[in-house]
Amino acid sequence: MLHNLVQLPRYRGLIQSLVARELKARYRGSVLGFFWSFINPLLLLLVYTFIFAFVMPAPKGTDPYPLFMFCGLLPWTWFASSLMESSGALISGGNLIKKVLFPAEVLPIVTVTANMVHFALALPILVFFLVWYRAPLTLPELACFPLVVAVQFLFTLGCALLLSALTVHFRDIRDILSNVLTLWFFATPIVYSYQFAPEMTRRFMNFNPFAHLAI
Repeated sequence: MLHNLVQLPRYRGLIQSLVARELKARYRGSVLGFFWSFINPLLLLLVYTFIFAFVMPAPKGTDPYPLFMFCGLLPWTWFASSLMESSGALISGGNLIKKVLFPAEVLPIVTVTANMVHFALALPILVFFLVWYRAPLTLPELACFPLVVAVQFLFTLGCALLLSALTVHFRDIRDILSNVLTLWFFATPIVYSYQFAPEMTRRFMNFNPFAHLAI
């Protein structure tokens, strides 16, 4: 696998073509098309905001809650969608792998990259919320943002490559993964503040790699 990863720059044209095909195929026949990249995270945000505004009080240290929630929801959606789709990437693309000589690692990379594009398309909504709630970013925060995105891309890609390979041999992983991601979501400070989590919970949270990205 390491040898194939080293050779991947030779296939960058193929990766670009497959990412473009993936993006077009996802919304083919849809009336709103790429606008769903804006609408999906916004609708999910509205659901959580409604729950914590009218059904139960928002957790402490999360004001304004919509902005707090959206900052964690965007990277999590990229991460979770990439893992779920990558887990079956080698199985669904089995015929392509057998017929055409190219490394199988390309398929999880395409999935993670396509979801990163959706993440980027949803960033204008985050900018809108920052302006609306008058929460401007500092220059150090803006400078660190590309680094954080690069770290998440590498982390997500590593998990995607591992899961896609394991699912070929253990098909049950894809069903288990959805439940693991649900647990992982609530174990990450996305809907609540890290500072107001119990001390014992924060100790375990430090071992959660995505918690550091969300914070």
